[in-house]
Parts: sequence; C-alpha cells; structure tokens
Amino acid sequence: MGDWSLRPATVADIEALVELRAVVMRPDLERLGRFDEHRVRQRLRDGFVPANSWVIEVGGDLAGCVALRPADDGHWLEHFYLSPTFQGHGIGSAVLSHLLLGCTVVRLIVLQGSPARRLYERLGFTVEAQDPVDVVMVRSTVGS
Repeated sequence: MGDWSLRPATVADIEALVELRAVVMRPDLERLGRFDEHRVRQRLRDGFVPANSWVIEVGGDLAGCVALRPADDGHWLEHFYLSPTFQGHGIGSAVLSHLLLGCTVVRLIVLQGSPARRLYERLGFTVEAQDPVDVVMVRSTVGS
C-alpha cells in the first residue's frame, strides 16, 4: 500500500473529508468523552482552507487528507486524517515526511492518548504544551 499520491483539495472534497474525520476521530473523542456527531464534522467545515490542503489517495481512492497552514513562525499541521484502512502501512509517515521537507518549524495539536502521537514523535516532534485534552507538539530544524 505504499503507492500513494497527494492532490490539491477542492471545495468539492469537503463532505467526503468531514465524514472521514468523523470516522478517524471517533475513538479518541469517545475515549475523552467529547464525541459529538455534529461538532466533529462542523469543525472541519469551519477550518477547511483548500489552498492549504491536500487529499491523500491510494490507488485513486480517498485515503485521507492533510493541511499545512502558514504561520508567522513556521507552519501548523492540521486536519491530518488517514482512513483506518490505510493506517499502519507507512503512508502517514511518507506523506508527512514529504510535507515537512523544507519546513523549519511545524506545530500540531494531537488529542491526549492518541496513537498518532507515536507517529509525530518518530518524525521529530516534541511536546511544547498540553492540557487534559490536547497536546501541542513542535518540530524545529532551526539550528540543526
């Protein structure tokens, strides 16, 4: 399953992506007592910026999405969702490694206890701040 590709996201992708988000986020949000059928979808609708977003495809099928939003001091990695069907096959690592090329500082937020945190740590992210729900992680190549 290593044959993946990225294509720019479009407004037409939004409904498929909000459904993907609901599936991917449900286990962690339920574990934290924060799952809401409407809110899990609306948060992506509210924060979706096609110009900063890509759709991940495997064999032409929707496998996930990811956004890299410019910030004053680097970038924010957002809306990174990979269908459970495609998790655990190295696609997430490959996609993120590709996106992080040339980025000096990248931050992200991951839910407490999420298995995705291991992926981010393998790619050099460290904890910058945390609360009972969220963990802010940063990866910096400045001075490396």
